[in-house]
Amino acid sequence: MGISGLLVVDKPAGLTSHDVVARTRRVASTRRVGHTGTLDPMATGVLVLCLGRATRLIPYLEEAGGPEAKEYEARIRFGFETTTDDALGEVRGDVVSRPALTQDALRAGLASFVGRIQQTPPAFSAKKIGGERAYALARRGTEVNLDPVSVEVGQAELLALDGDTATVRFACSRGTYIRALARDLGRALGVGAHLTALRRTRSGRAGLEAAIPLDRMNAESIASNLMPMALILEAWPMVVVNEEGAQNLRLGRAINAGGNPTDLSGRVRVCDEARGLVALATAEGSRLQPFCVF
Repeated sequence: MGISGLLVVDKPAGLTSHDVVARTRRVASTRRVGHTGTLDPMATGVLVLCLGRATRLIPYLEEAGGPEAKEYEARIRFGFETTTDDALGEVRGDVVSRPALTQDALRAGLASFVGRIQQTPPAFSAKKIGGERAYALARRGTEVNLDPVSVEVGQAELLALDGDTATVRFACSRGTYIRALARDLGRALGVGAHLTALRRTRSGRAGLEAAIPLDRMNAESIASNLMPMALILEAWPMVVVNEEGAQNLRLGRAINAGGNPTDLSGRVRVCDEARGLVALATAEGSRLQPFCVF
């Protein structure tokens, strides 16, 4: 059936998330590789990949939300904005050569972004306008007007301030643009700002401690670090069934899972006696109705 499971990679700067996926496909000898959240080329850090049959679990992994679904360390330079909201763009607007910043002012500014906010995505983003990516329009010089979206910031902590550059730790919901937070923080402080570096330190429950540096990825490191499919949706209850039950589930049939708790409710992972993932199912007492089978 080929290699299947979840792999955490430490993406280096200068590569797209698709570049990492393409390299993983070559090394793992499988076409079926997908990720659970894009990182900009400038950004580094945690990129969660699903390989083989585990790609079918991506929609359920992406459901995990909340105000601290992802965590980042960002370096923000104050004094001017850029066209891309990061260091790769051209200077936009006025330049404040020596922005007068204090730690207290920065902490107060950051505090105003904690909670649910309306955020306008960067013009150079993958958002679609009329079926075309916003960044493609922006590169052609077309004016890009994106609607604000609702995102949630759980934490915004100032780690350091060195001259005109601050290091900030953000914990936020999926879909939050850290570039846009940097831009809007500069506007709130009246001095302009843009992102100069970004490192994702956590995505869901996957942190840097579990990540393989891309330059050390090989068949052996993938095999030794691959999380089995049965463990991927670890927040879902696990139900173990015998071989007869597993075969019925694989055929899409509902079963009564004898020997399991009778008070189950909602979505569960169903495994065979060897702890291989058989199906995702909806449980009502001991009855299991599969909706995704393997």
